[in-house]
Amino acid sequence: MIKLIVGLGNPGSQYDKTRHNAGFVFLDHLLSAYGGSWVVSSQFQGETAVCSIAGSRLILLKPMTFMNRSGLSVGNLMRYYKFKPEELLVVHDELDLPAGAVRLKRDGGHAGHNGLRDIIAHLQSRDFFRLRMGIDRPAQGGNVADYVLSKPSAENCRKFDALCENVIGNIELLIAGKAQDSTLLP
Repeated sequence: MIKLIVGLGNPGSQYDKTRHNAGFVFLDHLLSAYGGSWVVSSQFQGETAVCSIAGSRLILLKPMTFMNRSGLSVGNLMRYYKFKPEELLVVHDELDLPAGAVRLKRDGGHAGHNGLRDIIAHLQSRDFFRLRMGIDRPAQGGNVADYVLSKPSAENCRKFDALCENVIGNIELLIAGKAQDSTLLP
């Protein structure tokens, strides 16, 4: 059973709605659907919110430590609440999936994603769930850093919004650990 959902991104208005902030955007959609508000938490170096879904209390976290230091925020919160790694779902952007695609995964490496790398280092575990939100790859020869820190096209924004709504429509299955990739696709 999932107790904590972390959305990965970078703080600051210059990063709002960029591809790399897919996790933040997803959590904003989720909180909008279930009610609640973000509270700045210096204790956890992030913004936190609490919502109730199907009778389950969930904590939401947007680390404000920048992507490559996300583990500091996540680790502090997990130790405070004594959560186990398998009770964590991390939502993040994924270059290896097309825009509008999603994959649910448990365990595994970081695949070069610095946010995941830091979370794995701080938890000393890879045994947590990941919701990989597809953002596509840059065109041949394009700079990956510039690409992930840029805003997607209007069409890809619409695809992402539809994807978020579909995942949220199946969130009860997701937090209960009963979702499949096919359940989450629009």
